[in-house]
Amino acid sequence: MDNGPNFPKLEPVSRPLAGMPCERLRAVQARIARAAADAGRDAATVRLLAASKTFDAEAVRAMAACGQHEFGENYLREALDKQAALRDLPLVWHFIGPIQGNKTRAIAEHFSWVHSVDRLKIAGRLSAQRPAGLLPLQVCIELNVSGEASKGGVAVAELPALAEAVSQLPGLQLRGLMAIPAPATDVATQRAAFRQMHEAYEALIARGHALDTLSMGMSADLEAAILEGATIVRIGTALFGERTKHA
Repeated sequence: MDNGPNFPKLEPVSRPLAGMPCERLRAVQARIARAAADAGRDAATVRLLAASKTFDAEAVRAMAACGQHEFGENYLREALDKQAALRDLPLVWHFIGPIQGNKTRAIAEHFSWVHSVDRLKIAGRLSAQRPAGLLPLQVCIELNVSGEASKGGVAVAELPALAEAVSQLPGLQLRGLMAIPAPATDVATQRAAFRQMHEAYEALIARGHALDTLSMGMSADLEAAILEGATIVRIGTALFGERTKHA
């Protein structure tokens, strides 16, 4: 995965299901509401973030017309193009992909949230490059709960030191944690990874951090994530359809 110049070709708005954005949004909202009820939670405590990477600006506009206003992007150049095309809409943009050091200035200038901070160097650059006229950049630290070498994220053992350092940086507000656990088809395995996330989150709160965000759960496992305390679920496929694999 890359947030550099060679991002995948955008999916056309005329793909199958493109005429049903509101129905897909309502279906995801219903899943969130059922999962929240099962967890004994108010559905309003779970925010839906539409993961719109590789889908074009018109697909985002169609989803916004249905009432969705928070969107997550992985590829910087693609995201900036969409932001320019949609500047007439009151959207909140989250950066949720891996962060290269040479991309931090644009991310700091053009996003409200960043979910994928996993190094102090990156956090420091975002802090230094956040324009003074903007509100603090809302950040989550990405935790590698599954220990996968191919994925970003800080190791659980290194989390407390990183959280302490990030929390001291000006221009940033540490809100919580994000993770993308290894895929699993059974709910018990899904919940175990998300439970580890919640435990790490609670441990940071016990250390005095004022956190309120657990960004975890996607189309295939949002129910398990909500049962374990997710406050933001990042949903792409269930909202926009399957992505075409590009060479």
